[in-house]
Amino acid sequence: MRSGDAKLRQMSHVCRRLPVGAEVQPDGGTHFRVWAPAARELTLRVCARNGVRDVGLEGEPQGYHSALVAEARAGDRYWFRLDGDELADPASRFQPEGPFGPSEIVDPRCFRWTDSAWSGIRLRGQVLYEMHVGTFTSDGTWRSAMEKLPRLAELGITTIEVMPVAEFPGRFGWGYDGVFPYAPTRLYGSPDDLRAFIDRAHSHRLGVVLDVVYNHLGPDGSVFSRFAKSYFTKRYDNEWGDALNFDGPDSAPVREYFVSNGAYWIDEFHFDGLRLDATQSIHDRSPEHIIAAITAKARAAAQPRTIVMVTENEPQNVRMLQRVEEGGYGLDAAWNDDFHHSAWVALTGRAEAYYADHRGVPQEFVSAAKYGYLFQGQWYGWQKQSRGTDARGIEPAAFVNFIENHDQLANSGNGSRLLQRTAPGRYRAMTTLLLLMPGTPMLFQGQEFGATTPFLYFADHNPELARGVEKGRVEFMAQFQSMSSPGMPRHVPPPHDPATFERSRLNWNEWQAHVEVRRLHSDLLSLRRIDRAFSQQARGAVDGAVIAPDAFVLRYATREARDERLLVVNLGRDLAASSFAEPLVAPPQGYAWRLGWSSEAPEYGGSGTPDVLHAGWRLPGHAALVLKPERTDVAHRAG
Repeated sequence: MRSGDAKLRQMSHVCRRLPVGAEVQPDGGTHFRVWAPAARELTLRVCARNGVRDVGLEGEPQGYHSALVAEARAGDRYWFRLDGDELADPASRFQPEGPFGPSEIVDPRCFRWTDSAWSGIRLRGQVLYEMHVGTFTSDGTWRSAMEKLPRLAELGITTIEVMPVAEFPGRFGWGYDGVFPYAPTRLYGSPDDLRAFIDRAHSHRLGVVLDVVYNHLGPDGSVFSRFAKSYFTKRYDNEWGDALNFDGPDSAPVREYFVSNGAYWIDEFHFDGLRLDATQSIHDRSPEHIIAAITAKARAAAQPRTIVMVTENEPQNVRMLQRVEEGGYGLDAAWNDDFHHSAWVALTGRAEAYYADHRGVPQEFVSAAKYGYLFQGQWYGWQKQSRGTDARGIEPAAFVNFIENHDQLANSGNGSRLLQRTAPGRYRAMTTLLLLMPGTPMLFQGQEFGATTPFLYFADHNPELARGVEKGRVEFMAQFQSMSSPGMPRHVPPPHDPATFERSRLNWNEWQAHVEVRRLHSDLLSLRRIDRAFSQQARGAVDGAVIAPDAFVLRYATREARDERLLVVNLGRDLAASSFAEPLVAPPQGYAWRLGWSSEAPEYGGSGTPDVLHAGWRLPGHAALVLKPERTDVAHRAG
């Protein structure tokens, strides 16, 4: 048999799920495939149980190279020897020694899933919970995080949004400097540990969404440019380094790599969706935008399960959320920075830097409840340009609202929680608004029990890069005038200091100690889940009005008058009024309002609630109240 015929016969038995990487074959052996169009010399070195073996790679069209190695098995490690250097696989499924070590062959079929009855998640009704695995527990592993899942499920969380886990250098980091997009970092455990975490989450009826970074690769440990310069482009600006090449020369393999990556996490790890980081920095002028392609492939990989695709998009471009047939990218939800910024100003009184265009006044919260984004194309002073796009027609659930997340806590300088920056009553009132708004609420880890541990910016890099990162962090924080005052830069915790990382770990003893905060969140999430007015998330079902300089109401319309609700939020002092010339405060015809719930209840640490409707209105300061309609004949008999 001629060598060419032997090659064709060999390749006819290859079964691949993904375009690149090492894949264990059903009939034994492992198939390796890599894109390296400009390589002068490229071989494979396999470190198997029976010794080290160098294997030649066969060239394929478009610059791919591959080999089928019969002796290579799951657990073996390997390198690509490229022009004299040993490099890890750009599509490595695991880097047990970190980015600078060899890759490891992984067989996803070895894990035994128990979630066959799990049908996935849909956006409506979700309560998200952002988690950084490395600081979520004292051990910082998937296995230790699994132990806390029952608590989150019982509290009312429905989906965990995990910060990026793609392999990155160092002993700790946020994960946004990942350099091996297919390899879950060794810092939190093995790939099967991650699978076990998701499997266990599904057993508790918890979804798990993964934060992925497709706008850049990290500055240290990346091998991509060694294999192909075409992974990157200079055509677009990118604040984190070279932009990824999704539309230039030789971009087809780059697109294939990242489109397949999204589907890989859904398929092989059973994730319930993706959160795409900083999509404003994902540039593509192709007929099908790379974001739309990633979304479509991820949904296809999930079938018959349903998944949720989330975007972070600072310019607030609603094209992300529009259907593909309408010219959009087909994602389900977007982080809503506007709501956070208004909440921050209202709770702290600070309106520096990118908070400067938000006043934290009642009308902003009314508008956020009705329209989602606050900036939908008008002038934005901080950026000296218009910001946002018209969000009419977007479902309320598509807006992910939060008062804490990883970025905003760290950007406070000392990483402190909002509970430590405002009055307790105001915090309870804002938490009520967050959890009863028609959007999709998101909590940051520990928020549910009033964690006092900060969340700081930490990244463990080599000394030279660490100095640059620390300098860059100080320069970034200088946009806040208070942080640029004399002496303040010295108080920005060094990102590379292990103490900065350790300080950010949750203290789970506070779960029991802060029972009032935990009960507040639990009761509100229960109310959101079982009360028809708050659970419906229907477009146009919420209206609102300002009734005082620091107070407002949201009126939740329902099909039945008895199910309507009036949410009253007073972020100022006690408010007494004989009446309000505002039709939204009028009860349904034939009904009178009665107090249904109060953030000032003593079980939440409050001071109690006066008779709200007695010869007029008496609204406690720093409080949120839920009023329910009661038939007037019942109210009169009760009186």
